[in-house]
Amino acid sequence: MTGSLTLVVLMAVMFGAGISIMLERSLTRVLIGFLLVGNAVNVLIYLMSGAPGLAPILGEGVDPDEISDPLPQAFVLTAIVINLGITAFMLALIYRSWWLAQLGAKGDLIDDEEEDLHDAEETADLIRISAADDAAIQELIEASDEEPDEDLEFEASARDRAEAGRDDRTDREADR
Repeated sequence: MTGSLTLVVLMAVMFGAGISIMLERSLTRVLIGFLLVGNAVNVLIYLMSGAPGLAPILGEGVDPDEISDPLPQAFVLTAIVINLGITAFMLALIYRSWWLAQLGAKGDLIDDEEEDLHDAEETADLIRISAADDAAIQELIEASDEEPDEDLEFEASARDRAEAGRDDRTDREADR
C-alpha cells in the first residue's frame, strides 16, 4: 500500500466515522464527529494538492513545474482556523445547554431575578438621593434672606395650573 492510498483510506474512515457520530443526539458526540470530518477535509485537501515539490519561491535555475502549489496549504490553514472557531462555538453551546439542564424548571430566570433586584435597589437609592436633594434645596430657600418675587411666583403657579389642566385633558382623552 502506498502513502497516498493509506491517506485515502484514512480520509474515508474519518469521514465515515465522523458522519456516523454526528448523527447521534448528544452534542458532545456531534462535536467529536465535526472534528473528525474537519480533519478528513484537511487530509482531502492535502491529497488533492498533488505531489510534493520545491518551496513555492521562484528563483534562478528553478523550474516552475517542480514548485509545490501554495494554494492547498493556504486552504488547509484556513480550514484549521474555521474548524477551531466552530469548535469553540459548539463547546460554548454544549456548556450552556448543560448549565440550563442543571437548573431544571427555573431555566434562564435566575440571572433576570438578580438583575431586577439590583435595578430595584439602584432605583430606591436614586429616589432617596433625590428626596434628600429636594429637602436640602427647600432648606436653602427657607434660609435665604431674599424676599420672594410675587410676579414670578404668580407666573409659576399659573404655569403649574396650565400643565395640570393639560395633563387632565390628556388623561380624559386616553380614557376614551
